[in-house]
This record gives sequence, C-alpha cells and structure tokens, in this order.
Amino acid sequence: MDDEIIIAGVDEAGRGPLAGPVFAAAVILDPLRPITGLADSKILSASKRDSLYILIKEAALSWSIAEASVEEIDELNILQATLLAMQRAVNGLPIQPDEVLVDGNRLPNLSMPAQAIVKGDSKVQAISAASILAKVERDKLMVDYHQNYPDFAFHLHKGYGTKQHLAEIEQFGFLAVHRKTFNPVKTMLMRQGKL
Repeated sequence: MDDEIIIAGVDEAGRGPLAGPVFAAAVILDPLRPITGLADSKILSASKRDSLYILIKEAALSWSIAEASVEEIDELNILQATLLAMQRAVNGLPIQPDEVLVDGNRLPNLSMPAQAIVKGDSKVQAISAASILAKVERDKLMVDYHQNYPDFAFHLHKGYGTKQHLAEIEQFGFLAVHRKTFNPVKTMLMRQGKL
C-alpha cells in the first residue's frame, strides 16, 4: 500500500441496546507508531480496551468520536442513525483521509472513497482501533447513566436487553434515554396508549 494514502477506519458501538445513543469512531493510525494488541473490541477485556483506548488517542495520527442521539435513532431508525454517527465521526477528523474503511456492509454518506468490510474490526487495524474508541466511550456514558438513574444497572448491562434490564424497565418504567422504537419499550408504550 502506498504510504501516502491516508486511510481511516470506522466502526460503531451500541446498535443493539434498548437505551442510549449509538456511537461511532474514526481513526487514522500512524504507521510510524504501531499499536500492538488491536482487535475487535468485543473480544477484548474491559481493562485491555481501556488501556488501548488511551494508547490509540496518544499514538494515532487522527481520531474522532461521534454519536447519534436516542431521538435520532427513534426518528431515523437504528441503521440510518448509525450511518449518521459514522459520517459525523469521519467529518470530525482533524486530518481528512483519502479513503475510509468501514466495518460492516453499509456505507455512510461521505465525500471521499469508502469501502465496507464485513468483519472489518477483526481484519483492519484502523477499524479495530475505531471499535475500541466507540465501545469505551459508550461504556463511559453507561456508567454515567447508572449514576443518574441508580435503579438501572447501566454500568453492568450497558443498556442491552438483558433479563436484569428488562426487569428494571418492568419495575420502574422506561426513561428518556430508552429507545422508544425498540421492543419491549415500544410494546409498553403501546400498552399505555402513548404510541
């Protein structure tokens, strides 16, 4: 690969949960400052992700983290909101890339050439780095949610539809941070005549 071509890797975190925004990150790695241990964020331990998160921010040529809000997810749908977050992450890069490699099979609307790579987070280091930034940033927000809504163990389930989270929604109702177009929140709203 020609060293002069600047490539950004892009990935998201938080498409599946019932609560919170979807995050995306874009990373341009520095070939002169390789980072060892980069892998799909889902297979790394939380402590490994946290240490890599700091390393990526220090060693990358450029990085950017963006999100699409719960309101945008409910309005656009989760796929479109994810692509919007990815577009924001790329546009937020202080250094604009020549090409963008995106994890998955869909591309956001970008002004430069881009390629979707299925399982890219395990094949392309820049995408792995992006997956780590997006995941750690989203997890931090979930810990904040737990502080704000102590009845909900967001620090543990991260907003995913676990048994515990579903029981919390059943007991305490849903919050402003819940995605109203996602079941079981949607069903509950319909039952209550609010949808």
